[in-house]
Amino acid sequence: MLGLLRTGNCAMAGFAAVIGAGIVCGITEIPILGVVLLFPSVFLITGAGNAINDYFDADIDAINKPMRPIPSGRVSRNAALYLSLLLFGLGIALAYTINIICFAIALANSLMLIAYARNLKRTALAGNISVGYLTGSTFLYGGALFEIPGLVQASGLFALAMLATIAREIAKDIEDIDGDSAMGLDTLPIRIGSRRAEYAASAFGVIAILLSPIPYLSLEFSVWYLAVVMFADLCFLIAILRLKKGDAAGSSRLFKQAMMVALLAFVVGSLGGGA
Repeated sequence: MLGLLRTGNCAMAGFAAVIGAGIVCGITEIPILGVVLLFPSVFLITGAGNAINDYFDADIDAINKPMRPIPSGRVSRNAALYLSLLLFGLGIALAYTINIICFAIALANSLMLIAYARNLKRTALAGNISVGYLTGSTFLYGGALFEIPGLVQASGLFALAMLATIAREIAKDIEDIDGDSAMGLDTLPIRIGSRRAEYAASAFGVIAILLSPIPYLSLEFSVWYLAVVMFADLCFLIAILRLKKGDAAGSSRLFKQAMMVALLAFVVGSLGGGA
């Protein structure tokens, strides 16, 4: 069951929301109650999105990822559906106790996660952009703890996370092109070919790299942010090179690792700076 939720991704998303809040108010001054509510609400909604995605993708995963919980027989499709609906409800309820903006983001993101799993994932580029938005919005959600001013201050991190995620999602689609094609999906690599999709993923990755100094300039991050984010940028560059060499799976893993390093850079920058 834990494999269905992908708890590592859930925790990373929850942590990103906490970082978003910390960047807005100064990471050593985060309201304890806010953290107590932010992290689990994001964790639950992210887990629900992963479960509903596996529910709709059971047939595709049987080809691309047969060891996933549903195609391997460890979890039934109905169990995945009911679990996802329960987690969505719990996550949205927690968001309501924070403030109305967090509630609105949680509700909108939950609906988008369902739409993505059911339809958007099967639409060229729209699905990639949806996942990019959902990933980046964890920072917006954290910033929303401080309402509109917090949203504005978290917007730069949102943009960087969105661009990097779109690049990784395109790489994943290239990796899964055989199974997706067999199921009649309309992903970007299927629509325009793997080579052109590689160029698109690389372009999003390069833009993210070029924009990476923005938090240092706009949020008064410490110079340590630049030191760590340079390592993240190097990982992004290697991921792009791996993609151009035809290693979509390796590139996807590197993009994810680079995003984790970038998240660490946000933490380090916040500790030494402050908005």
